[in-house]
Amino acid sequence: MKGCMPNIMGANASAALMKEIGIDQLPANERYFGLHNFGNTCYCNSVLQALFFCPPFREKVLQYRSQKSGKNGWNGKKDSLLACLCDLFHNISSQKKKCGVLHPKKFIARLRKEYESFDNYAQHDAHELFNHLINSIHIVLLEEKKEDRDRRRMMEQQTSHMTSIANSASNPLGTPDTAGSTSGSTEAPNEDSSSSAGILDLSPPTSRGGGTQAKKSSDTTPVENSSSPVTPSGYSEDEVDDEATWIHEIFQGTYTTITRCLTCETVKNKDEDFLDLSVDIEQNTSISNCLRVFSNQQTLGGEHKYSCEVCRSKQEAQIEMRIKKLPTILALHLKRFKYCETLNKYTKLTYRVVFPFELRLLNTTEDADNPERLYDLMAVVVHCGSGPYRGHYVSIVKSHGMWLLFDDDNVEKLDPSGMEDFYGVTADKNSESGYILFYQSRE
Repeated sequence: MKGCMPNIMGANASAALMKEIGIDQLPANERYFGLHNFGNTCYCNSVLQALFFCPPFREKVLQYRSQKSGKNGWNGKKDSLLACLCDLFHNISSQKKKCGVLHPKKFIARLRKEYESFDNYAQHDAHELFNHLINSIHIVLLEEKKEDRDRRRMMEQQTSHMTSIANSASNPLGTPDTAGSTSGSTEAPNEDSSSSAGILDLSPPTSRGGGTQAKKSSDTTPVENSSSPVTPSGYSEDEVDDEATWIHEIFQGTYTTITRCLTCETVKNKDEDFLDLSVDIEQNTSISNCLRVFSNQQTLGGEHKYSCEVCRSKQEAQIEMRIKKLPTILALHLKRFKYCETLNKYTKLTYRVVFPFELRLLNTTEDADNPERLYDLMAVVVHCGSGPYRGHYVSIVKSHGMWLLFDDDNVEKLDPSGMEDFYGVTADKNSESGYILFYQSRE
């Protein structure tokens, strides 16, 4: 890597990549395209590249596009952020050239329209963008499922109504008897006030993921998990819980919060879902140790005492967290930005944190499914600079056994040994530091 600065020589860089690897050595069905920077949109480009090279995510996005696009155009929410993402991924995948540069103008425009916080040319946080993106996708999928369910219900109601009318037509109001009088009864059709509403023309959703929406426990110290989906308006809590999407299928895991009251010794377990894990970091540490600290036992006391249902009062308690359900894609956010009261701003922790190519989670529950499962590093979003709202973002991805660095429109091959340059530094200075890590489960 020649430096963590935006590169505007995209075309030349693509030619250099083909020359470095050899055009005949590039995978036949893979494309390596840099993304143009529209004025500090590197935070977005880095996340998009990382997700594009996460196979389960890319597969679901392209599958969704295939099901929604047809002869009559887009059969869904065509102006959504998900639709723009589908177009971008399809555009990359369908390029005739193997390398080049694309302008994600439509996606950036939609992002800025959907989220006002991104509607400027300032630097933004890549983790915040990741959260907004997967939440936006989840909400679109959930709304389409709800609309599809409403459409099916309306069709059933209309069918029932037409059946009632047909039955009434075949059963006259009365039949003359021998005395010339009439007898019999009339069964009124089962009319429904909603039967006259229009039918939504929406195709079924793609797939149904497992698990439920993440919910916070009111009696324990909250764990930072900002990527958990928000509840869209118009949904009951049970309805949301029962309607997981393929975002959950890919990213959702479950951890168990174990709380023990130090007065009555009652132990309470509570399962909570997550879509990514935000972990604290220390100097000269590793991801495995960060996860171990995440699960370490803590004591709740003072103003954070535990509301014990048995004691019926606030009590000191011990709490720890263990992972129960391991996700397909484990997204780890390293908490590198810390608020400094003396400076009245966020500063960057440039600590050296080693992240391995293979990872095994050791902080699991006893009843975890396949706790010995291995994870392979697939992508890293790297922050370069001194703070969250200044500097630059790049991404490192693994593709067909190769490691590649995407720096906006510049793409270059990276030797695996060069990954150490992105662990962080031991000195207090600007650095190129791993910020979001994506690990894929080895099934």
